Amino acid sequence: MHEPTPADPAAPAVPAAPEDGAPPQGPTLFDWEFATDPYPAYAWLREHSPVHRTKLPSGVEAWLVTRYADARQALADQRLSKNPAHHAEPAHAKGKTGIPGERKAELMTHLLNIDPPDHTRLRRLVSKAFTPRRVAEFTPRVQELTDHLIAQFEGRGEADLIHEFAFPLPIYAICEMLGVPREDQDDFRDWAGMMIRHGGGPRGGVARSVKQMRTYLGELIHRKRDDLGNDLISDLIRASDHGDHLTEAEATAMAFILLFAGFETTVNLIGNGVHSLFMNPDQRTRLQDSLAAGESALLETGIEELLRYDGPVELATWRFATEPLALGGQEVAAGDPVLVVLAAADRDPERFADPDTLDLSRGDNQHLGYGHGIHYCLGAPLARLEGQTALATLLTRLPDLELAVPPNELRWRGGLIMRGLRTLPVKFTARNP
Repeated sequence: MHEPTPADPAAPAVPAAPEDGAPPQGPTLFDWEFATDPYPAYAWLREHSPVHRTKLPSGVEAWLVTRYADARQALADQRLSKNPAHHAEPAHAKGKTGIPGERKAELMTHLLNIDPPDHTRLRRLVSKAFTPRRVAEFTPRVQELTDHLIAQFEGRGEADLIHEFAFPLPIYAICEMLGVPREDQDDFRDWAGMMIRHGGGPRGGVARSVKQMRTYLGELIHRKRDDLGNDLISDLIRASDHGDHLTEAEATAMAFILLFAGFETTVNLIGNGVHSLFMNPDQRTRLQDSLAAGESALLETGIEELLRYDGPVELATWRFATEPLALGGQEVAAGDPVLVVLAAADRDPERFADPDTLDLSRGDNQHLGYGHGIHYCLGAPLARLEGQTALATLLTRLPDLELAVPPNELRWRGGLIMRGLRTLPVKFTARNP
């Protein structure tokens, strides 16, 4: 969530070959040119420095893990803690790691910041909300939301797919799963919009939204105690009331992180997915033909390939070594931060044939787009449902959808963890809703 510095247009993203036997120079990371297309730089790191120590824009030094095998090892290694208390430097207390404002808002006890046994206990309490059966029950509502959003702009013949579609769809979906009353959901949309707009800029804007969300969720939990429903927040209250030792602070933090983590990943999955199809028209045609024939297999494998090819989460969230350990031939000291670069691992030619090629029918696609191990994304089934529904409905209802600007005019949001477009202007033949 750090703003990259403007790129020097004359500076190459990947260094030229060294001269006179000099050691190779590493690529420039985290500037605007890198944000537009980080994959050449990641390819260089995989080959020359697969576990790479670098200084991040925030000033924090961390290890970047870029090869698939090392990434899987790191994601499952319990010596790499999610608890920022293990960081050797007080960077988290200064707001340089993690979610802006979460410490001041007393939201630290969520799944992205804790280890077993607390992680095991809390994950068990909420995992039933994202079972395949419960997500399947939510399928008709996701389709209703999708159809409603498209109907708002299909008569115009143009739209910004990020702000008018990819962004509101997961916000409204996760709000309904949590049990946020519909009359309050636009407030959540505003707070989440602040995070999207300012995620790569001043962290204060995000911190204010985090505080507002925390205040609202605490009040909502109090109200729901007297009127429990069939929603996730009610389930968290029931768990607390039935002796599972879920404190009010834990319930609030859990509701917050499910909302926070449950919307931006899906915004980017939809936006990046549509963009990838625009850039690979042969694959788009394959998918549209398959949908027209009433088939679903290519859509299902296609979502997995879009997650691998240009997924919504570029780097996994922070980990901190609890003891000295070896990773990819490097010695990582106790207290060092480690960031697993999912985007690099998922294009590792040692694991994926032709990794820079989009193939919607790719088999054996064990990508790391939603992580690996005990911190595998809890909301992945819901995100897949939203992604499949969004793409299928867009391509079916707006078959001639195309970019409304040249591809080089698109801008990616600067940030450290997420990868997503600021806007995605499109045009199509207008139709009456």
